[in-house]
Amino acid sequence: MKNIRRIWNGILLAAILFSCEDKISPTLERAAPVLVVDAWLNNKPGFQTIILTQTQTYFDNTNPPAVSGAVVTVIDDQGTIFPFPENDRTPGDYVWKPLSNEVFGTIGNRYTLTIKVNGETFESRSYMGRVPVIDSITFDKQKRISSKDSITRAEFWATDPVGHGDAYWIRSYKNGVLLNKPREINVAYDAGFSAGGETDGVTFITPIRRGINSNDQNSRGNNVSPFHVGDSVNVQIHSITHAAFNYLNEVKIQTDRPGGFQELFSTPLANVSTNISNTKTNGTTALGFFNVAAVSSAGKRFKK
Repeated sequence: MKNIRRIWNGILLAAILFSCEDKISPTLERAAPVLVVDAWLNNKPGFQTIILTQTQTYFDNTNPPAVSGAVVTVIDDQGTIFPFPENDRTPGDYVWKPLSNEVFGTIGNRYTLTIKVNGETFESRSYMGRVPVIDSITFDKQKRISSKDSITRAEFWATDPVGHGDAYWIRSYKNGVLLNKPREINVAYDAGFSAGGETDGVTFITPIRRGINSNDQNSRGNNVSPFHVGDSVNVQIHSITHAAFNYLNEVKIQTDRPGGFQELFSTPLANVSTNISNTKTNGTTALGFFNVAAVSSAGKRFKK
């Protein structure tokens, strides 16, 4: 009887697993479009752009529709106004153009974003925090155990300034191309992963230092070496607010989905948080985020 039960349990489990492979096409309710704000500003030389779009239906894979005709401004706590007029050639892009040697923002200042569109006013607030200098970038070449070839990974070195509560977004570029896959989102609280990590005022921990590498795999499931001779890496540390730190972690959780059977045990899909609010209590909602960052950067080319 025990053997028979085991056989039936195996058949039942196989049936459940097989049923998970069935494709379905659910009919979803159509929701009213919502304003989406992409406002990640920084103090790097050059133009600063805020992008306004609208949400679309879940299965629509076209580019989100641009939102035109808005009045967009940013003002700091010192009374400086930064106008963001709409780009004539790119609807939905609102651009601040600096004067000769001007850069956007000052470390320590607070900023308020105001968007007036379709008779409504949306606001958001941010703060430009400090950012550590990148001391150096190194390359580590290791032989594979199972083969004769090797893997070369990059690593940046920087120290979090003394004082609890700094947060950062570490962005890396390989040969000038941003590593922007969900699993490549690399954020830090002080020099570690979270507020309770006791990592204030020390060198960034190893997983964050090495989080500047891609984790691509070949058709056989083996890790591909992130760097080869002649490849370059550029690392940027962006200061972010605590709200932005939480937002980026939520984005990673919601977009870095395992797929397949593992999805049954994953965190349920949900909208990520936002710091964009309507000044009217009963006004329409908005999505997206506003952050003003100070940036430090360094680059290096891998030589044999």
